[in-house]
Amino acid sequence: MDVVVRGVRGGDVEWVAELKAAVMRGDLERLGRYEHHRARQLVRDSFGGEHSRVIEADGEAVGSFTARPGEGGLVLEHFYLAAAHQGRGIGTRVLEEVLARADAERVAVRLTVLRGSAARGLYERYGFTVEAEDEVDVRMVRAAVR
Repeated sequence: MDVVVRGVRGGDVEWVAELKAAVMRGDLERLGRYEHHRARQLVRDSFGGEHSRVIEADGEAVGSFTARPGEGGLVLEHFYLAAAHQGRGIGTRVLEEVLARADAERVAVRLTVLRGSAARGLYERYGFTVEAEDEVDVRMVRAAVR
């Protein structure tokens, strides 16, 4: 499988807004936090620009992420992968690339995952630890490599 990470093009923001709504709906509903408009608007307000990327597998857009500078390192957000493409190693490959960048820059990586999300296990396998949590979000950090 050929996985490519590319910059954002016209129309991608709306596609990512729909992807987020589809991928996260179950967890957001479980937490009592799903709002049709809000799920999409947060992406519209913050996805795009020089730090956002679209993930393609064999020429098809299948996911997204943003790895932006902030909080003394990188902040990983908008990391979504279409359900049909989960469990195929794509998200792991992308995460490894982001972590390799952070290691080269010797900076920490922070992210937020929904409480109860299966993605938390992936992040823990890669050295992320809980920094803070509330009834909805778990804020995680992977320390900078020294």
